[in-house]
Amino acid sequence: MEGKNLKELTAEASLDNVLTITEFINEELEEARCPLKARLQIDIAIDEIVSNIAKYAYGGRSGKVKVTIDISSSPPGAEITFTDSGVPFNPLAMKDPDVTLSSADRKIGGLGIFMVKKTMDEVLYEYEDGCNILTVRKEF
Repeated sequence: MEGKNLKELTAEASLDNVLTITEFINEELEEARCPLKARLQIDIAIDEIVSNIAKYAYGGRSGKVKVTIDISSSPPGAEITFTDSGVPFNPLAMKDPDVTLSSADRKIGGLGIFMVKKTMDEVLYEYEDGCNILTVRKEF
């Protein structure tokens, strides 16, 4: 994906900032004429990822999350990267939940990142320089 512009926002990693981060990303997606279906899928991914960072990355302490978005025209799409300096955690290493089981029989956890992996075209994780870096790509 070849990007044309890179925008960045750093915010406190808190549930209160999920909406702020979503609005920041949506401004760029609207400018890029991202279709509603793709934008809604991206919004769900943002909610899941930022919520998990806010709840778990810093072990109850405050911390930051840096979000960057790179819009591409060829192919049209977005690459969104979430960076935090919390506890090292690779959400992609988690085993996918068994969605054939009823919700009562399924273990709690993992469904959100499973949805992110299913709705995004690519999800990548790396741990570098003391930071968790999760990148999602969505073509539209």
